Amino acid sequence: MKTRALLLPVLAAGAMAGALPSHAEVVLKVHHMLPPSSTAQTKLLGPWCAKIAAESAGELKCQIYPSMQLGGMPTQLFDQAKDGVADIILTVPTYQAARFTVTEVFELPFMTNTAEKASRALWNYAAKYAAEEYKGVRPLAFHTHEGAQIHTTKKQVRTMADFAGLKLRAPSRLSTKLVAALGSTPVPMPVPQVPESLAKGVIDGALLPWEVMSGLKLDEIVKYHTETDSSLPNIANTIFVLAMNPAKYESLPPELKKVIDANSGAETSAWIGRIWDETKAPNRKLAEARNNAFYTVPAAEVQNWIKASEGVALEWVKEVTAKGYDGDKLLADAKAMLMQ
Repeated sequence: MKTRALLLPVLAAGAMAGALPSHAEVVLKVHHMLPPSSTAQTKLLGPWCAKIAAESAGELKCQIYPSMQLGGMPTQLFDQAKDGVADIILTVPTYQAARFTVTEVFELPFMTNTAEKASRALWNYAAKYAAEEYKGVRPLAFHTHEGAQIHTTKKQVRTMADFAGLKLRAPSRLSTKLVAALGSTPVPMPVPQVPESLAKGVIDGALLPWEVMSGLKLDEIVKYHTETDSSLPNIANTIFVLAMNPAKYESLPPELKKVIDANSGAETSAWIGRIWDETKAPNRKLAEARNNAFYTVPAAEVQNWIKASEGVALEWVKEVTAKGYDGDKLLADAKAMLMQ
């Protein structure tokens, strides 16, 4: 019985291989901006690539290029998928300000709670409203991180007054407006630039999720961590897209397209979000182990921050409405999808 049990995975793999016609091996160039030790590679891209390899009986394989090894800047990753420089990319589309206005609704202040729910909602929302923004690529998944916290080098942020005089890194257009609304000077930059900018004093702190602590070793650079009351939505979030070059997808035989399709969509997006949710506790422990200072902003004070940032959402509604959309409906639908 034990021998039979051990043979079952082998027999299953053999059955899968027999079910797929034989094709030439396809190697997909996968490009992203983060280091090979990052969650993006170790928990997302690596396992995703292993899964499509197994389900294609080894006919689909990935060559992952971390840290922009194929050249260019993080802001160019989306167009690298569009132009065929890479076959698949993982990027923050909103690093290109004002290009992805419809989908950036998920980056509004105090919008999301968990990455799993937000990522599924983001896929459904983008499929319904944002096809035009992703023309030229084939989205495979969307996700958010688990929510930003405030990490600083010089002082702890506890109240609105503490934002004054700080230069805070903001990842995208809407978070830049949030930082300004709270009273700090926003400094927009992609995440790979953050460690050096903190170390050199270019910025005093950053809006970042706990997930990046291990990959970028930020727990060794910052001293203070400010979290908001967990009963309220996250202060900020960032959207990501896993996208494929359409010509590369169309070049695949039908059986291999089915493998890609089976590993795309709302549930794949939710799976990625769940990965980010699960990174929070172990990465937070890294900062605890260094005896960094922690502070949780109580709900009453967070309400002051929410009120101060209300104009960011109002302005976004006006901007997308000016582009021909119903901004109020988009915002309401995004919030409804987040509740599902």
